[in-house]
Amino acid sequence: MANSTISRFPVPRLDQLPEDIRARVQAVQDKAGFVPNVFLVLAHRPAEWRAFFAYHDALMEKESGLTKAEREMIVVATSNANQCQYCVIAHGAILRIRAKNPLLADQVAVNYRKADLTPRQRAMLDFAMKVAQRSGEVGEADYAVLEQHGFSDEDCWDIAAIAAFFGLSNRLANALGMRPNEEFYTLGR
Repeated sequence: MANSTISRFPVPRLDQLPEDIRARVQAVQDKAGFVPNVFLVLAHRPAEWRAFFAYHDALMEKESGLTKAEREMIVVATSNANQCQYCVIAHGAILRIRAKNPLLADQVAVNYRKADLTPRQRAMLDFAMKVAQRSGEVGEADYAVLEQHGFSDEDCWDIAAIAAFFGLSNRLANALGMRPNEEFYTLGR
C-alpha cells in the first residue's frame, strides 16, 4: 500500500510488518503519541530498517561525553547543510525537547554559526560540518581544537559518526521523498 504523502515508495501497513519491527513501531507510538514517518517508510525494506535503527540507536542512545541535546545539534546542523527537510524538522523537535530551549533549536536549524552556543558546542558543530561537507580535509588540527574544548577521542569519533550516519540518512530521506509528520512542528514549543 503506497502512501504518496510520506514517500514515493510503497509504505507497508502496520499489520504487514515483521513482528520485531511492529513491536518497535508500537513502542515509539506509545511513547510519542504518533509514529514518525521514518519508521514506516524504511519498513519497506525490513533488513535495512533493522540495520539503520541498530546503528542509529548505537550512536544516539548511548552514554557518552556528548549530551543527548548535543547529539541532536549535530543532526540538525548537518541536516540543514544537506537540505534534509525531514531530519531538520524531526530532529529539530527532538532538540527542542532535549535542550529545553526552542529558541536554540530553531537557531541551530537555520544557521548554527549565529546560534547562542557555547564555544565547546560551536567547535563540535564546526567539526561535524567539516565531516559532513569536506571529510577528506579532516586532520589532526581539527582534533586538536576539539581536545582544547574537552572532547575525548571517543567523543570525536561520536561527532564524526553522527555527522556521517545522518549524511546517509539525509540523502536517503531526500531521495525517497520522505515527509516529516505534522506533529513534529509543534513538539517542544
